[in-house]
Amino acid sequence: MKFTKMQGCGNDYVYINGFVYEIDEPEELSKKVSDRHFGVGSDGLIIINPSNEADFRMNIYNADGSEAKMCGNGIRCVGKYVYDKEMTNKKIVTVETLSGIKTLFLSVNDEDKVESVRVNVGKPSLTPAEIPVVSDKEQVLDESIKVAGKKFKMTCVSMGNPHCVVFVDDVDNLDIEKYGPEFENNELFPDRINTEFVQVVDKNHIKMRVWERGSGETMACGTGASASAVASYLNEFTENEVYVELLGGTLYIEYDTSEDAVYMTGPAEISFEGEIEE
Repeated sequence: MKFTKMQGCGNDYVYINGFVYEIDEPEELSKKVSDRHFGVGSDGLIIINPSNEADFRMNIYNADGSEAKMCGNGIRCVGKYVYDKEMTNKKIVTVETLSGIKTLFLSVNDEDKVESVRVNVGKPSLTPAEIPVVSDKEQVLDESIKVAGKKFKMTCVSMGNPHCVVFVDDVDNLDIEKYGPEFENNELFPDRINTEFVQVVDKNHIKMRVWERGSGETMACGTGASASAVASYLNEFTENEVYVELLGGTLYIEYDTSEDAVYMTGPAEISFEGEIEE
């Protein structure tokens, strides 16, 4: 079975063409290919399938085999995959996900290859039950939480998947291996949580590290960057357009408050291609 390894800002996935291959146990395959010692090595598996509602459908599986609803970096790579491999000639592509249909705007270079992708990530939700986070308030905005003996302030946002944004003074020296799992499995988050640790640099620039549920620390998270931009704006730390500096690169996030939608622009690249035994 042929695969393509792709990454957006270092957030890497193994991609398989579901038009060609039928995957019986994608959860187990994701665990197999994601292993960085015995497999291909990735943050998970993405299968590009036919859709009755959009141009394509993507199914995302984390490194531990759990299914994810949405991945911002992953969906940008889907746009590059389907265009570069001539599965479409459209430069505006719709993709069905478990968190709804997303629209991709492809930027193509002189060699007719996709260089970057702008994604309408959708409307952020601050309603606790929709995230979900256990709270009796209308929004979890700048709320206190104690994790592993340390007090944090959190803002919770859903971008089709759950995010807890935590603002810190020094993100580079944060012990994410200590705090990440404690946030992920905290009883306040019944479906577990993706946690973004954010340092505000200035009104248009933040730095972020992310602990993703089911994968641990990753080089980048597109929906996490989107949630962080929204949280930064709502807490009045930044403007509504910010550059989000991640371990693997930089994403440009626009929170269009007039339409209550988030747009993400960033790179999508092919790392290599190969075959795995079925």
